[in-house]
Amino acid sequence: MARPSTLLTLGVLAAAAVACAPADTPPSGATLSPTASTACTKDQLKLVNAGKLTIATDKPAFEPWFKDDDPSNGQGFESAVAFAVAGELGFDRSEVQWSTVKFESAFAPGAKQFDFDINEVSITPDRAKAVDFSHGYYTAKQAIVAMGDGKFAAAKSLAELKDAKIGVQVGTTSLNAVKEVIKPGAEPNVYTDQIDAVNALKNNQVDAIVVDLPTAFYVTAAQVEKSKIVGQFSSTGGTPEEFGLVMEKGSALKPCVDKAVDALKSKGELTKIEQQWLSAAAGAPELK
Repeated sequence: MARPSTLLTLGVLAAAAVACAPADTPPSGATLSPTASTACTKDQLKLVNAGKLTIATDKPAFEPWFKDDDPSNGQGFESAVAFAVAGELGFDRSEVQWSTVKFESAFAPGAKQFDFDINEVSITPDRAKAVDFSHGYYTAKQAIVAMGDGKFAAAKSLAELKDAKIGVQVGTTSLNAVKEVIKPGAEPNVYTDQIDAVNALKNNQVDAIVVDLPTAFYVTAAQVEKSKIVGQFSSTGGTPEEFGLVMEKGSALKPCVDKAVDALKSKGELTKIEQQWLSAAAGAPELK
């Protein structure tokens, strides 16, 4: 979760050519107005903190999902999406507050101290037993990153990675993809935090790491010099992997958040945000 400014230096983003109002930083006090397609209004919403929309994510907040480790600045894909959803619900910037929640804690069972969490959390049946998810706001693929001079850098298929020592973060769909799709001969090295997996690659402790595709572009652009994206691949069964906003199980907010996400889709706003912050994804070869 695995940039925009760094990715721009690679010439793989077209941010300058895309006008994307939700990703801009509105002036303080400016209202991000809801549309008629969203029936919910602020005074109807059951919130964790009255009058405030509390949005959670992990820290550090990595690019391209967030920029400058500051979710509140409206920049980066997920920050832009979060504020766009907030706008659909009728909240201005002064009414949005951010909290820090570790990745795995976001979808663990139990009460939540946020209205929704946005942290590249893939929607899965097991996770949906413990929390509610919004409709998907992004369809992701997995990617393999290796050192450019490593023995697996030129792999053209998943089968060629069977003998690779792979690093991956615990509790992620990337880990599931390693075990169920790549199926390496040796157990993967599993790390508590993504940065630990990245450092393992940098220090030649693993041959490759598996992360979501936009994160892979950041790893190669900013984190691990002379690394490269070997390729991208779909998760188990070819089913599209979608990121969803996470809410407490049984949250009364879910219907309204779903309407907000659907409204942003229908207006093309999610596509605009994706083009601005994640358009590098088209540059990675497909591995099968």
